[in-house]
Amino acid sequence: MEPKQEHQEFIFRSKLPDIYIPNHLPLHTYCFEKISQFKDRTCLIDGSTGQTYSYGDVELTSRKVASGLDKLGIKQGDVIMLWLQNCPQFVFAFFGASYIGAMSTTANPFYTPAEVAKQAAASKAKLIITQAAYVDKVKDFAKQNGIKIMCIDSPPAEAEEIGLLHFSELVQADENDIPAVKINPDDVVALPYSSGTTGLPKGVMLTHRSQVTSVGQQVDGENPNLYFREDDVILCVLPLFHIYSLNSVLLCALRAGSSILIMHKFETHKLLELTDKYMVTIAPFVPPIVLAIVKSPEVDRYDLSSIRMVLSGAAPMGKELEDALRAKLPNAKLGQGYGMTEAGPVLSMCLAFAKEPFEIKSGACGTVVRNAEMKIVDPDTGASLPRNQAGEICIRGSQIMKGYLNDPEATENTIDKEGWLHTGDIGYIDNDDELFIVDRLKELIKYKGFQVAPAELEAMLIAHPNISDAAVVPMKDEAAGEIPVAFVVRSNGSKITEDEIKQYISKQVVYYKRIGRVFFTDKIPKAPSGKILRKDLRARLAEGKYN
Repeated sequence: MEPKQEHQEFIFRSKLPDIYIPNHLPLHTYCFEKISQFKDRTCLIDGSTGQTYSYGDVELTSRKVASGLDKLGIKQGDVIMLWLQNCPQFVFAFFGASYIGAMSTTANPFYTPAEVAKQAAASKAKLIITQAAYVDKVKDFAKQNGIKIMCIDSPPAEAEEIGLLHFSELVQADENDIPAVKINPDDVVALPYSSGTTGLPKGVMLTHRSQVTSVGQQVDGENPNLYFREDDVILCVLPLFHIYSLNSVLLCALRAGSSILIMHKFETHKLLELTDKYMVTIAPFVPPIVLAIVKSPEVDRYDLSSIRMVLSGAAPMGKELEDALRAKLPNAKLGQGYGMTEAGPVLSMCLAFAKEPFEIKSGACGTVVRNAEMKIVDPDTGASLPRNQAGEICIRGSQIMKGYLNDPEATENTIDKEGWLHTGDIGYIDNDDELFIVDRLKELIKYKGFQVAPAELEAMLIAHPNISDAAVVPMKDEAAGEIPVAFVVRSNGSKITEDEIKQYISKQVVYYKRIGRVFFTDKIPKAPSGKILRKDLRARLAEGKYN
């Protein structure tokens, strides 16, 4: 479809027509809207235990949990933290909170005590639902701040002493006792944390309207862009604390009435075994998982012929990797989507996944989702650009975030007055409406699809007495995509070593934020404004000049 010009504005839309999306509904009502049609169908399969839950079970358990949360004192507008690996309880707690108008903030189980405390404090979480193995990391902080901790598994020995709650208490509540709450479509339902285009992680306010719109853009309509069927088995190995999995896997699958096979964590052997056993049809992956499958000597021992669709997102997948995967999965359609937490998260989706599919090109990140608008702007002038010209990708529609929690300045820097969300990614749209991403304006580093904010690591480095200045940039890596590396200026007379710096950082951060290399330099290149010239440092890495 040709872009329409408004005041020389080039605006791009989906090839698919806009559809009616009932985004006035609360998210739980929308996801379970067709429950009468498939309440007896399998909804969740727990890959580690083999236990299954029907759609009826999931909906009822979620309402029980809603009632249980209310009895614990969680009210409309309150925040609970889901600090869990993938598990059925994650689903029950997320929807339980939604039913009573509460919000879920999600956190990576591998976070250090400092990282989880920072997010719990910033989001004002009243309850942390987690696993026994992680209680130690958070018990002191929770006690000092009056936050309740709840375990989904066997509690540690000191459970009574620290007043630990158990998830079974929620599940045993009476679903008829849910309080009557009026949920506004603009109320926040999910509060993931993201660094956006710059700075430290911030709470991204995703509303009921935004999530219903995003799911509808993908799986609703007579010709859905992402065609999930009722007989599909969708693999949920990507972490649910990440918006890609929460939205495009869990919420989309529930809306479509598909079965969801939950894997607690990624292990190549287990993934191959479960795919064969449960005849998985849809496999949402990230490039590092694709790489592990392609390189696994075991892959040929399993029957993976049931897979009809492989979605890849969170980081770009190269053509060589795509070709290698095609050889292993000849029956699967491969394609990429492009998302950003702040965008709700999906901006574009591969049209080869539509019910009536389109031809696509290798390396494309899909076409803009329906019921939304995209434009490409010149980063220097702000002018919108025609086809085949690269600029910053911007998106507008009801699916984007409400804003950053308690950060109006960062919100204004990301969403402009006309409602366009600026992604910080550089790309172009070709003659066939396909989006290609070529570069990043934003500072973010993507390690296996996980965000690493340079500013966070730089603040830690500069706090060290033997370091006078530092900058962190991405370095290409085959397995991870990118790894964070640091350019460091030693303080006068300091002889601090690379290993000492790496150790200092690794004690404070989750594994994927650890620094891969340290390069010592005399000074960090900066603009007159004091902003680090990251492009110069990335160019040095590309040329192999490390100091």
